[in-house]
Parts: sequence; C-alpha cells; structure tokens
Amino acid sequence: MLIYHIVLPAIWENFKNRDFYEAESLESEGFIHCSFAGQLDAVLERYYSGAQHVFILSVNTEKLSSRLVEEPSTNGEIFPHIYGKINRDAIIAIDARTLC
Repeated sequence: MLIYHIVLPAIWENFKNRDFYEAESLESEGFIHCSFAGQLDAVLERYYSGAQHVFILSVNTEKLSSRLVEEPSTNGEIFPHIYGKINRDAIIAIDARTLC
C-alpha cells in the first residue's frame, strides 16, 4: 500500500541524503503524519495553503521498518501515522508540487 507524507523543501533538504526521514511531529506528537491518496488535496489546502512548494513523499508501507497505525483525527477521519522514522528505501517517489 502507498501512503503519502508532505514536507516543505527546506526540511527535506536536511534529510534527502540520509538513510531515514523524521518529521518534527515524531518528537512532538510521537508519530509522522501521513495521508492516503484521496486525502492529499484536502491536507494541502488545510495545512499548506501558505506554502509555494512542497514535496510529496510516496511511502511503500510494505518496506517500512517503523510501525504504521491508521487512526482517527480530531474530526474522525482515518489517517495513517508512522510511529518512528521513515527508512529511505520505503520512500519510492518524491514529487515536487507547486501550490501557488
């Protein structure tokens, strides 16, 4: 299964050559926020409306070394959360998207 993580270019720059990726939310909330394909547009609109560019990481869940849990958000919608770092070989595509 594929899930997606949205990251700002300045943040991705720090991890693009590493063996793993970890979002700030891993430390602050204990997991990395991800989305299913059908949720991407709404997440981009809700949380990234002020950004000009983002990267969308396509994550193959079968290759993840960290635990994946599908959990309800505050509005009850189910989202995938990764409880640990994302190993680089699980990231199968990195797509640049211009928002503005």
